[in-house]
Amino acid sequence: MPSRLDFRTLEPADALDLAVLMEEEARQRYIEFAEVLDEVHHNVDAAAFCRLMVGNEERHGRELLERRQRLYPKAPARVTAGMLFDVEAPEYEATGAFMTQHACMEMALAAETKAERFFRDALKTTRHPEVHALFTELADEEVDHQRMVREQLLRLPADDRLSREDIADEPVGQD
Repeated sequence: MPSRLDFRTLEPADALDLAVLMEEEARQRYIEFAEVLDEVHHNVDAAAFCRLMVGNEERHGRELLERRQRLYPKAPARVTAGMLFDVEAPEYEATGAFMTQHACMEMALAAETKAERFFRDALKTTRHPEVHALFTELADEEVDHQRMVREQLLRLPADDRLSREDIADEPVGQD
């Protein structure tokens, strides 16, 4: 398979491989964020939510991998991590030292929305009926994930809504 994804040629095993890789990319990003938020910024609440997302991404990735292995055990893996970047993973720019738990959940909501949009866009060019059905299922699951994050957001107290600019230091020269 070429280094770019061509949704017109994806086989069902490829689609499942893609979905597994997306979950793994998001899992790794949440691990990075949790470590930085906790160990560098001592932001325990935001780090805890990132760790919750690590578990969610890991569980979903494992389910997809088991499904792939059960349905297509002999099909070669033709989709690689190099073919995708930031498909479901939260954006690096979305995190910060003073990130609230509320902002962390909004970051996760944006990532789940981005993943849904990816699958809906892919549906426009997907030709294989099984791939089309899988992408529809995965897009709908992303909507469900968005709902779960929104429900958690509703349980939180109101956010103080400080922006990065409110707490950023002016740049200074170094001697």
